[in-house]
Amino acid sequence: MKYLCLVYSDETLLHSVPDSPKDPECHAYAEAVHGSGRMLAAEALESVTTATTTVRMRNGKLSITDGPFAETKEQLAGFYLIEARDLNEAIQVAGGIPAARVGSVEVRPVRELNL
Repeated sequence: MKYLCLVYSDETLLHSVPDSPKDPECHAYAEAVHGSGRMLAAEALESVTTATTTVRMRNGKLSITDGPFAETKEQLAGFYLIEARDLNEAIQVAGGIPAARVGSVEVRPVRELNL
């Protein structure tokens, strides 16, 4: 089953607290998950300040708003799309993501579309 691990962190803390992961550690963990055959995709995102546009479609009308969707204490920093046997295995992978030490990782199953 596919799971999306959404990595959230406070951007002001992500690279400034002592337990913050550095890029080489994050890359090494992603390589380890890839080597295990569970990695489908992973990417880090640029700062939320680079979000230039939010798009919504309401009642057939396109609405474009400047800037990120909402201000929150934690921002979406990146994601891992993995293949796991079950939720327990997905949680184990998510728990190893280095940024989980200073932020949080939301684990969500990917829903198959009924086409």
